[in-house]
Amino acid sequence: MFYVSMFGQYIGQYIKTRLQYRTDLVVEFLSDLMFQAVNLIFILVVFGHTQLLAGWNREEIIFIYGFFLVPYALFSSFFNIWDFNDRYIVKGEMDRILTRPIHSLFQVILERMELESLFGAITGIAIMFYAGAQLDLSLSWYDPLLFIVMVIGGALVYGGIFVMLASIGFWADAKTAIMPMMYNIGNYGRYPVDIYNGVIRFILTWILPFAFVGVYPSAYFLGREEWYGYAFLTPIVGIVFFMLAIFVWNTGVKRYRGAGN
Repeated sequence: MFYVSMFGQYIGQYIKTRLQYRTDLVVEFLSDLMFQAVNLIFILVVFGHTQLLAGWNREEIIFIYGFFLVPYALFSSFFNIWDFNDRYIVKGEMDRILTRPIHSLFQVILERMELESLFGAITGIAIMFYAGAQLDLSLSWYDPLLFIVMVIGGALVYGGIFVMLASIGFWADAKTAIMPMMYNIGNYGRYPVDIYNGVIRFILTWILPFAFVGVYPSAYFLGREEWYGYAFLTPIVGIVFFMLAIFVWNTGVKRYRGAGN
């Protein structure tokens, strides 16, 4: 209950702060919407030259993209730790974090929240409804629950990977370009894995499992029975990777010795 209370208080203060600058909030929302529109236009351009992509039609690819946006929005809202190394290790703010009686990762996540990114989930759901209507998809009564479980699993996959990357800062405080590179690799999860060769498919499934953020869980709702096994693994993979990330983080915190000079 203590952590739930702290979570609520942080969110309350964040909302108060953001509402002081409403214009900035609207601009950020519009820029995010434009970025998503560009990615959608790219898909439409690709299908302007072909009817199928490795057996997937245009509406299915659009559906996958819409699904991908939902867990990605959760990740972007609560795991905005791309600058962890520079801000918390190099500049020494980790020292402040460790003086408080609350888990360090929980504090970092709450301090770096960007709740306006949740608007991306609304866009993603709208895209899914559009594509689903075009595909004439039907839902069972339990599908909304499965959707929530798979979205959380996909967000935990993203969160786990990037928490582990941030934890590298406990061992090497030099700036690296690995975070931007990983963001780019994560975009591969927007598209069906069978359009890639076997090596990339293996990496996106078991090493950097970004496929569990978009294509695998989407395959269930699209009725792609050959991918059902992977789809139902989504929450398991998410939990495993996030627990591994917490272990790596805690190990790094024990190694941390302060900013020094």
